[in-house]
Amino acid sequence: MSDQNTPVRVRFAPSPTGKLHVGGARTAIYNWAFARANHGTFILRIDDTDPTRSTEENTQVILRAMRWLGLDWDEGPAVGGDYGPYWQTQRLALYHEAAERLVAKDRAYYCFCTPERLAADRKTAEERHDPFQGYQRTCRSIDPVEARRRVDAGEPHTIRIKVPEDRGDVAIHDAVHGTVTFNARELDDFIIVRTDGTPTYNFTTVVDDTLMRITHVIRGDDHLSNTPRQVMVYEALGAPTPAFAHISMILGPDGKKLSKRHGATSVEEYRDRGYDADALVNYLALLGWAPDGETTIVPRDMLAREFSLEHVSKNPATFDFKKLDWIQQQYVQAMSDEEFVFQLLMPELVGAGLEREADPAHPKAWYLLLASILKPRTTLAPDVVEKSRFLYEGEDVTFDEKSVSRNLSRDGAHAALEAAREALLDVAADGWHAAAIDAALEPLPERLGTTKRKFYGAVRVAVCGNQVSPPLGESLELLGRGLALARLEKALPLAR
Repeated sequence: MSDQNTPVRVRFAPSPTGKLHVGGARTAIYNWAFARANHGTFILRIDDTDPTRSTEENTQVILRAMRWLGLDWDEGPAVGGDYGPYWQTQRLALYHEAAERLVAKDRAYYCFCTPERLAADRKTAEERHDPFQGYQRTCRSIDPVEARRRVDAGEPHTIRIKVPEDRGDVAIHDAVHGTVTFNARELDDFIIVRTDGTPTYNFTTVVDDTLMRITHVIRGDDHLSNTPRQVMVYEALGAPTPAFAHISMILGPDGKKLSKRHGATSVEEYRDRGYDADALVNYLALLGWAPDGETTIVPRDMLAREFSLEHVSKNPATFDFKKLDWIQQQYVQAMSDEEFVFQLLMPELVGAGLEREADPAHPKAWYLLLASILKPRTTLAPDVVEKSRFLYEGEDVTFDEKSVSRNLSRDGAHAALEAAREALLDVAADGWHAAAIDAALEPLPERLGTTKRKFYGAVRVAVCGNQVSPPLGESLELLGRGLALARLEKALPLAR
């Protein structure tokens, strides 16, 4: 096991066979937070030895997602370090050197069994009801000199680890699951280098973790079954075994493993939907960990300070989209109006083509007023675009048909717009503020003998195009006196 006095070194080692999904992101978060909480080193390693599915494009997708999440790594791609290279495809010579060293030490051996021979041996074991039906160790007893001669002659072969026949149970002291025991007698002499010369996962990951001096392996519990084989490799290499922590899987609301059928699963999908990176990190961290069982808002600095493996649950976590949205809302509401303008509002308006980044259409105070009314009504960043669009449409606001039908196409709407227009004409341009606007409109429903809902509904649709919009007084202030009056005038022919 890892020496507790050794400086903590952890790694996140994604395979670039697709995008970074939330399960992998949570694993990365736990590794990052554990390193930060223990003043250790967080390493990013790209396990790209699957030649059919690993791509450079996927690698870049993963790197972008990691950067967006704010999970800065201390060693790895674009950063470097003393234990590189940090792509497995660039480390093949290290794996072959380690495998040949194991053969030389009689901790591994060459196997010349063909697929046909392996299938026949397996069938024979099944027929005789042999409790052990793995590799029958046919080549284990071949004289090393003879095996070397056959290899040099070009005979196809693999390299297998030599599991000690007297090896007792393999006990894994897992930080999450406690002690997990595996029967070593059920382990066959598994392959560490294939016939085509490519090393296997259970070998490369151990070689890398050994050479990179990894002290703690924090990963999904789908890897727990790999661990006894990896322990065999650590022991064969004469390397210390790191501490293990296998975290539970993430389930969808239906209790099944989280997948695309439940909704967005990749980090970039959440980014593109407008989630805040800190909010997503906060939520994913809580899927299986909590500092005290009650706290739900965990800022990044708190996570980096208080994360511990002792508080990680071994039970599967359920992805709750409503809770994610609630946490997202808390992060939005915690912004100052100025932060909301420059971090969320303006980027979205520029992206939608409503604003020009280098040449804003309005003074700063205008955006701050808009922020003050949009922030309480915003969950995801793109929400602000649809809630703001009516402010950028000039005199020809886009009308929502249902809103027109319910608010303008009924008796009394025309009178409401006429009365509102007349009252607002009396509000001077230099006094065109929400309070003065509200004061001018407030007595009109009673004077017209109608309800506030009907009166304000008609005015709101006339100037905003929709019955669902930010507060009316502030909306009219943002529109400006001339544009607000012009829209009321243009809406009159639509009203009854």
